[in-house]
Amino acid sequence: MDNLNMPVKILCVDDERNVLRALERIFLDDDYEIVTAGSGEEGLEIMTESGDSFQVVVSDYRMPVMNGVEFLKAVYERWPDTVRIVLSGYADAGAIVAAINEGHIYKFIPKPWNDEELRVTIQNCLERYSLLKKNQELLAELARANLVLEQKVQQRTEDLELRNRALEFSQTMLGNLPVGVVGIDEGGLIAHCNTVAAGILKQLCEDFFGTDIQHFCDERFRALVEQVRREKTLDLTDRFGDRSWRVLGRTVVFAESESVVLVFLEV
Repeated sequence: MDNLNMPVKILCVDDERNVLRALERIFLDDDYEIVTAGSGEEGLEIMTESGDSFQVVVSDYRMPVMNGVEFLKAVYERWPDTVRIVLSGYADAGAIVAAINEGHIYKFIPKPWNDEELRVTIQNCLERYSLLKKNQELLAELARANLVLEQKVQQRTEDLELRNRALEFSQTMLGNLPVGVVGIDEGGLIAHCNTVAAGILKQLCEDFFGTDIQHFCDERFRALVEQVRREKTLDLTDRFGDRSWRVLGRTVVFAESESVVLVFLEV
C-alpha cells in the first residue's frame, strides 16, 4: 500500500500445506510478502524472529495442539497492532463467533472462501493497520507537543514567579527607603508613593494616592511636577509640612509613556 512506509508482510498459518499454497496463489499479483507456517507454534516463532513486521495474520481455526483462536490470542498479547483473521469451516462458526473477543479477531472468513472477497478483506486489513499506525504517530506527536508546551508553561510560570518575587522585593525595599519617593504617571496620577513620601503628602492633602495632581491640595507640589516635565530634571530645597526637604526630580520612560519621579531628602 502507498500509505504504508514498510513492505507488506502477511503471515498465513494452517496445518494443511495445500491451503497455504492456495493462499499464496491468491496474492501472486499483489506486492505482498506471504510467509507461511504449519502450526501456531511455528507462526509465533516466525513472528518473534521477524519482530513487529507483519501487518496481517491469517490463521486456520482447526489446528492440532494450538487452535487458531489460541494462536491469535497470543499474537494479540505480543503484537496487538497486527490485524488478525481466522479461517474455518461452517461447522466451526458458532465456536469462532464465541471466541472472537478472546482472540480480538478482526474478521472470521468461512471455508471455502471466495478469492476476490479474501483479497478485498486483506486490503481492508492493511488500510485498518495503516490508519492505526497513523493515529499512533499523531498521538505520539501530540504527546510530544503537549510535553513541550507544558515545559514552556512551567518555565514561563517559574519566570513569572521569579519576576513577582523580584517585584515584591523591589517594592518592599523602595517602600522602606529612608527617603521619600513619589511617581506621577503621564496622565498626572500619583501612581506610587513609598512610606516616607506618604508621610509628607498626608500633611499636604488627605486623599492623595491615585489622585490627579491637578486636583492636589498643594499648589507647590503641582508646580514641581510641571517644572520636571518642562526641564526634565529638578534639584531644589523647599519646606513641605513641618520639615525642609531637598527635592530631586527626573522624567523616566515607562511602558512607552513619560512619568515623573520626585525624591525627597530631609535637610
